Amino acid sequence: MNKKTIIISLGGSLIVPEEIDWKFIKKFKALIENQIEKGYKFILITGGGKTARKYIEAAAKVDAIANEDKDWIGIHATRMNAHFIRTIFREHAHPRINTNPHDLEDFYNFKENILVAAGWRPGFSTDYDAVVLAKYLDIKNIINLSNIDYVCDKDPRKFPDCKKIKEISWSGFRKMVGDKWDPGMNAPFDPIASKLAEEENIKVVIMNGKKIGNLENYLDGKKFSGTIIRN
Repeated sequence: MNKKTIIISLGGSLIVPEEIDWKFIKKFKALIENQIEKGYKFILITGGGKTARKYIEAAAKVDAIANEDKDWIGIHATRMNAHFIRTIFREHAHPRINTNPHDLEDFYNFKENILVAAGWRPGFSTDYDAVVLAKYLDIKNIINLSNIDYVCDKDPRKFPDCKKIKEISWSGFRKMVGDKWDPGMNAPFDPIASKLAEEENIKVVIMNGKKIGNLENYLDGKKFSGTIIRN
């Protein structure tokens, strides 16, 4: 793959915080198109956001639902968001959405500037999907866009005295998040994905996607705000 191919994991909280945030998407689109002109290619992986939670909460009010079904609802929410993003980037994007990071026959040498990907199957997060794609396509840089500025040493919602972390090793980060992943857990990056990223020597940068200028600074090699995780 081209060394300028970057994976961006686009958190569902950015796409659908409550309703679809089309103003954010419009700014994001302008930035990505500008970076394409500078020679970048992108793999954009979408999260589920409030769409998934609304369906899961509604289903639970009607009847008891299995965890696997909750997972599938979340996965299909990521795929709905992926179709939305591919539609937005239609002139730049590969016509098919990747929904299985292990099945890359049609995606290994995608000629378009953007490949859109979504959730795979129960038990695996889109963070994991991002790392698997990075492994197979030999990409060493993942940008994880969410609604936090930095990874902190403690949950900032519970501990006002928490300290922001600008850079941390994978071993240090994995001590913080543990080794098990649960669909409802609140970790900046999935522990299972973290283990694979450490093994494959992949760097992950976590930053606040709302701050488009900050993302642009990172892509342009300028000073930025966010947490770097690497070996």
